[in-house]
Amino acid sequence: MFELLNTSEKRRQFFSSYGAFLVNGMLALSIGSLLPFIKEAKGLDYAFSGLIVSLHSIGNLASGFLAGILAVYLGRKKSILIFESLFSISFLLLIFGGSRFLLALAFLLTGLARGASSNFNNTSINNLAPGKAWAINGLHAMFAVGAFSFPLLLTLATSFDREYWRYICFFMAGMGVLTWALYFFMPVKNEKEKKEKREKQKSDYHFFKEPLFLLCTAVLFVYLCAEQGVIGWLITYFEDSGLLSPSLSQIMASVLWVMILAGRLTVAWLSTKMKKENLLVMMGIGFVLFFFVLLFGRSTGMIVVGIMGFGFSMAGIYPTTVSVAGYIIGKYQLAWSFMLTIASFGSIIMPSVIGKIAQQAGIVYGMWSVVAAVLIDLILLTALKLYLPRCRKAS
Repeated sequence: MFELLNTSEKRRQFFSSYGAFLVNGMLALSIGSLLPFIKEAKGLDYAFSGLIVSLHSIGNLASGFLAGILAVYLGRKKSILIFESLFSISFLLLIFGGSRFLLALAFLLTGLARGASSNFNNTSINNLAPGKAWAINGLHAMFAVGAFSFPLLLTLATSFDREYWRYICFFMAGMGVLTWALYFFMPVKNEKEKKEKREKQKSDYHFFKEPLFLLCTAVLFVYLCAEQGVIGWLITYFEDSGLLSPSLSQIMASVLWVMILAGRLTVAWLSTKMKKENLLVMMGIGFVLFFFVLLFGRSTGMIVVGIMGFGFSMAGIYPTTVSVAGYIIGKYQLAWSFMLTIASFGSIIMPSVIGKIAQQAGIVYGMWSVVAAVLIDLILLTALKLYLPRCRKAS
């Protein structure tokens, strides 16, 4: 499994990417976990809350594209260091920002830092182990470790005083500095490309004609609609609907990510035993079924079952789809940047849609809007399964 990491430099890059992605998981979950506290402290309504969650996703989208472009001109290391510096700045703005503009800017900057890290680490691992689902699922398992850790840390701090969420923001600002240092010392070989190679890659957009690129991008777009919609609003949904207490709502967010971690580790192992397209369809079916269990759940037990099944089922969809697209990502320099950019529109649109519906009809109806996303994703995963055998024959 690790035979591809045959030099100390490759191993350092591999494990540094994993460590950085763990912190990126904490950053990603901080948005939904902190939202109820920020909403309460700043007196925000549902519509503005949905807007700032979408601004996080807009930043995620913009940096996913810009980081890939800047890497061609400035080098990958300089690019990631520029964007990662925004990590700490964003959390300091959350603490000290007194206006809605600064609050919105803070959420935008968290997305810029998150997207650049996602672009950098997914590309690094795919270059080290191209097309290997275990490597990408392992990377995203580290993301899940960070993700389930943050709500537990926040719950512990706010159990003493709800205002202690500000101290967690200071902690995250420190983690941003630590991650910047990790990237600074990470061995990265492929810096600025030669001019003639850069010009060739800049104009090489033939991946838009590849059905595999289009299918995988569509899967990721709809998946991110569902993922960011649920993750961004889950805790607020439980609290405001009265289904769970504030502390139990935070614990449920951690339960979700514990199951995502378990799912990604399971998929990483199963991907060495089964065809990836079969795994994707199985995950898609569970994705739909357990989301309905979660929505219909009115008892704590039913909600826990829904969250556990939903998290486990959704866990491997994103990384396995990325590994399926590994051939395209490796062949075209800009393919991953465009795939991530287009797909990220899903994570921008859905939180705002939920916020608007919640403002008009209530948070319960807002969460029901995610049903369309999970159903469409299952259809696309089935289409990808049917296409892949033909794709392999053609190649």
